[in-house]
Amino acid sequence: MGDSQKGNAKEKDVRLSNIIAAKAVADTIRTSLGPRGMDKMIQKADGEVLITNDGATILSQLQVFHPTAQMLVQVSKSQDIEAGDGTTGVCVIAGAFLSACTSLLTKGIHPTMIAESFKEANQKAEQILMGVAKPVDLAHRDSVLDAVNTCLSSKVVHQNADVLAPIAVDSVLNIIDPNTATNVDLNDIKIVKQVGGTMDDTELVHGLVLEKGAKHTAGGPSKVKDAKVALIQFCVSAPKTDMENNVVVSDYAAMDRLLKEERKYIIELCKKIKKSGCNVLLIQKSILRDAYNDLSLHYLAKLDIMVVTDIERSDVDFIARTMNLQPIAHVDEMSADKLGKCAIAEEVSIAGSTSRVVKMTGIEKMGKTITILMRGSTKLTLDEADRSVHDALCVVRAIVKKRYMIAGGGAPEAEVALKLTEWSKSLTGVRSYCARAFAEALEIIPYTLAENAGLNAIRMVTELRNRHAAGDVYAGLNAIRMVTELRNRHAAGDVYAG
Repeated sequence: MGDSQKGNAKEKDVRLSNIIAAKAVADTIRTSLGPRGMDKMIQKADGEVLITNDGATILSQLQVFHPTAQMLVQVSKSQDIEAGDGTTGVCVIAGAFLSACTSLLTKGIHPTMIAESFKEANQKAEQILMGVAKPVDLAHRDSVLDAVNTCLSSKVVHQNADVLAPIAVDSVLNIIDPNTATNVDLNDIKIVKQVGGTMDDTELVHGLVLEKGAKHTAGGPSKVKDAKVALIQFCVSAPKTDMENNVVVSDYAAMDRLLKEERKYIIELCKKIKKSGCNVLLIQKSILRDAYNDLSLHYLAKLDIMVVTDIERSDVDFIARTMNLQPIAHVDEMSADKLGKCAIAEEVSIAGSTSRVVKMTGIEKMGKTITILMRGSTKLTLDEADRSVHDALCVVRAIVKKRYMIAGGGAPEAEVALKLTEWSKSLTGVRSYCARAFAEALEIIPYTLAENAGLNAIRMVTELRNRHAAGDVYAGLNAIRMVTELRNRHAAGDVYAG
């Protein structure tokens, strides 16, 4: 017979196992926090290797089975969607709060009381943060640039921050009105990745960049001035039956007749396309049958029409908004008013690679969109640069939403911890214990930053407490030497806008 558990011993064990599982996930990515945090090398199931220190990316690759640990993974995903950055920090703080809960539960404090006290402390923490926040004017580009540089300082691509940070800031400021905007739709910024060259070759394109080059199999043009662009969603090839059928041709006369009809059908299509005034044709990828064939490319080249094929369905909306054109579903709907116009459409070679892209610039009535042409020597660095620039764009979006900025490097956490500890003394009973535990848990951020930088964490956090107690609200760790004033510096750690 097994031992029976009396009273509430069972529920205590369940709570403890939940907390331990979630803390294990937090401890896994804790070493990647801050500018001196370590990158993680992850091998996927298909053998592909991923090197990153982005918390959300690391956790998305982990196979987590425990339901409470999965919740921490979801917290990181939510932070990635809502704020874009701070995915590691949010998990580390959550882990610290759970540690605080363990000690409070062992003192016999009820979980409901802990949760209510933590909510109250959270509201007070927000008020303290607003008190130390500095208003940001989007017209002052340098202050926004500082925030983005801070975000990139902890990434693998931090050496290229001087190139990537201005691109991230300018791309957002180009698609919004800084005076009235309250949000940024990042779908209006397209990142096109191309292997070849270095990250310093990354550029911001005020126009459209297509990942595939133009088709040259039939000698079509690679550069068109005063381009009239059509985006078609029908196939420029011979029709097929709706069902899978085979047509058996037994004699040469019938075969000749079949080829003649096919040729006639394609010529009619090409003439209708040319009649609309189109001289640059974008063909959407088709899964039902060939979207084009060599014969159609041959006739389109003879008509001096530049052809770009295999346009992804997901890119259609962005192209339509950028070029101010309408996608055309049938050849009979081809008309001049559905075309987009641009000064020049040309195929450009990518240095250090055999790939080519098509650039369209000088677009008439261009939509509020912009394209970043991302370059990198390998696919590995290119993917990490893409993730880093996305985080940087999210930081700018966060500043647009709430135009305040606070110092990094553990400065806000230390200040909140100090003020909450003082505030907890004014409370009575159990709430005072819980508020103090909440405050102490926040010190995990400066402690981890110091630990990851190879500094004496206890000495650094103690010094940080002393500086904040002396009234230096912007004192934080610069992760290089010591506790310093971070208000006018590029602060260490993740950026929290607002």
